[in-house]
Formats: sequence, structure tokens, C-alpha cells
Amino acid sequence: MAFDVIMPQMGESITEATILKWHRQAGEAIGKDETLYEISTDKVDAEIPAPIAGTLLEILVEVNATVPVGTVVARIGAAGERAATPAAAPAPAASAPASSAAPAAAPVAPEAAPAEASLEGRLKTKSSPLVRTMAQAHGVDLRTVEGSGLMGRVTKQDMEAYLAGRTAPKAPAQPHAPAAQAPAAPVPTASAQPVFAKGDRVRVEPMTRMRRIISDNMVLSKHTSAHVYTVFEMDMSNVARLRTRHRAAFEATHGTKLSYMPFAMMAVAKALLAHPVVNASVDGDSIVYRQDVHLGIAVALDWGLIVPVVRNADQLNLGGLARALNDLAGRARSKQLRPDEISGGTFTITNPGVFGDTFGLPVINQPQVAIMGMGAVKKRPVVVTDAFGQDVLAIREVMFSALSFDHRIIDGSTADLFMAAVKQELETSTFGLE
Repeated sequence: MAFDVIMPQMGESITEATILKWHRQAGEAIGKDETLYEISTDKVDAEIPAPIAGTLLEILVEVNATVPVGTVVARIGAAGERAATPAAAPAPAASAPASSAAPAAAPVAPEAAPAEASLEGRLKTKSSPLVRTMAQAHGVDLRTVEGSGLMGRVTKQDMEAYLAGRTAPKAPAQPHAPAAQAPAAPVPTASAQPVFAKGDRVRVEPMTRMRRIISDNMVLSKHTSAHVYTVFEMDMSNVARLRTRHRAAFEATHGTKLSYMPFAMMAVAKALLAHPVVNASVDGDSIVYRQDVHLGIAVALDWGLIVPVVRNADQLNLGGLARALNDLAGRARSKQLRPDEISGGTFTITNPGVFGDTFGLPVINQPQVAIMGMGAVKKRPVVVTDAFGQDVLAIREVMFSALSFDHRIIDGSTADLFMAAVKQELETSTFGLE
């Protein structure tokens, strides 16, 4: 008997997903828990395993199609078995013609929302988390925005057009203004100039879903937070010495490698407890002080960027941080993360230094209010004071680290005190290794 493969629920806020790739074709065998297909949601890309072993009888949803959670996307059965005729669908609404049902063997598209569903319900269910975040940030009731997307969905473009119209109203007429008064300067608009000219040697590719989400999130963050930056020089010689001296024993005990990142995570977690506003968020005119430290760690992928979250990082020792970090990073690269593992972060660390970067000025990961970037750790000549009070040149392992912070609630002095606390911990702490 054929087994229905349904689009899984990948998180409480996920209502739909897009098929990215099928790993089997109709008629091919597959084992239980082997990857059957890949999906993309507004939060995460994931590989979905086959629920049972058997033969893929038919594929019902094509690549790049977006369907609601619970949709039957394929059927698996025994070799040689034919796909059963699907059970009759519930009676359609009176306004829908009886002949509108799709043939059993044809790929299905998302069903239209019932005619009796309220506009509020459709918007809240179908609008993406990004659109809802934009609406919340600007105090917009989504019910007042006309949606151009599927089934009345409010898209990012709809929100941008609505906000532009709301923030740039026409000036009222002034019939009695002096004739010599200069006209108001026109409001700048986006250039309509083509990106490339006819005859240019170019290759045009559509953005991937993940690339579009990253793009939307970065633009939203720049429009939301008042970004300010501070850069600190940190002597990593202490950490380098600890790694060299204890790496072999650490890896034998904890079964995972020891990089610079767990040291930075431990130092940041301690500094966040001392400066809680850096671990906060903005909610309208209120500041939400988060009582837990959930560290987001940016992981570069071949196809984009993702930020898995190490929860309660302040309660973990160096071994626990290293294990959590390496586990999440590994599963991020193999598309095995769950949506709850990339949400709920309170502060983010990114490490462009692994690519040789001296330091970067990263964009804040909303709704957080700060992000720390780690540059490359390099040997540099540094002036130090010896035991006799004399200044001498010495070779030190040095890292430049930048903090991007939201000046709406974090002042420069607070940001610098936070970074000074991180610096002090990295330069002097034994991190429980000695």
C-alpha cells in the first residue's frame, strides 16, 4: 500500500516550504532515513529523509514549487506497486467548480485559501516572518496593507511600497504662497538605469531563496538599527598558549577540536552578564532585557550564510561550548539543522578572520542590538613593558575585533566597556584549563 510523504512542520511559525531538490526519481528505490528531498523555508534549508524504505512511486510537487505544511508531496511503496488513486478531497466551497481538482499524477500547486477565510487570517498565516518583522518594527497593521502575493500575501515589496507612501505624503496645497517661492526639492527615487547595457558580456542568475532571505534581513537591519562601530586590538597570546599546551588533552577528553572561537564565546558570555543591555532587544519604546545568553555563531556555507544558536552559553564550560559549536556548524553544512536551532539568539559572533580578514564591520542580526566580528589572529610587533618597567618590542598574537552596536539603546561608552571586558578575559583568563 502506498505511503503518503507529506511536507513536514519545521517550526511553529513555518506554514509553507519550497522544494529545492529531489534526491530520487520516480521508480527508484530508497532506504528509510535516506535523504529523499531538500526544502527551503523562511528560516532554514533542510534535507528531509524518507519515512519508510521502498520505491518512490510518484512525485507530486515539482522543484521550486511552494506548498503548505501537510501537503502530500510524494508517495512511496513496494517495488512494482502502482500509486493508489488518492482519496476524494473534501467538498470544495460553493464558489469553486467541481472540475478544479488536479489529476492524480500531475504535480500539484498550493491550494487557494478558502473564500470564507478572513483577510486577517490570510495575511498573518501567509506573510513571511520578514514581512511580519517589518510590520512590527514600523507599527503597521498588516490588515491595512494590500497584498499582491499568492492568496493576498503581503510581500516585502508591498511593505516597502506601503512604508514609502506613508513616510513621504504629498505636501498640502498652498494657494496663497508667494509666486517667487522656490519649489521643494524632489524626493530622490531609485534609479531606473539598467544594471547592464545591451551587448555587455554578463551572466544573469536568479538569487537562491537563502540569498533573498539574507538580502532582505540585511536591508531590514540597516533600516532598523542605528549602526555604530568600535574596534579593539586584543592580545591573543594567552589563548594561543593555552591552546598549544592543552589542545591534545582537551580533544582527547571532549572528543572535539579546540579553536579560538570557544574562548571568544566564553569571554563574550561573561561580558554580556556584566553589560546586559548588549544582550537586549528593542520593542517599540521599551528595552527587553533578556535573562538568558543565547549566542548565535555565523557559519559560512558554500551557498550562503546561517547563524545557529548555542543556547545558555553562559552556563557551559569550554568543553561544552566547543562541542555545541562544532556540532551545530557541522550540521549546518550538511543541512541538518532544525528551525529552533537558528532562532532565539541574543547576541552574535562572526569570524571573518578565518578567511584572512583583518577586521570587519558586520551588520546586526535583528532583533539583537550588537554583533562582534573576530579578525585574523596574526603575529605582530607590539610595545610591551617588561618586569623592570622598560618598554620593549615583542612578538604577540594579535587580533582586531569589531563590535557593531545599535546606538538606539547602547552608548559608545557601554560598547567600549563591553569590549574591554572581552579583551580582559581573553588576555588573562585560564578558561578552566589551568
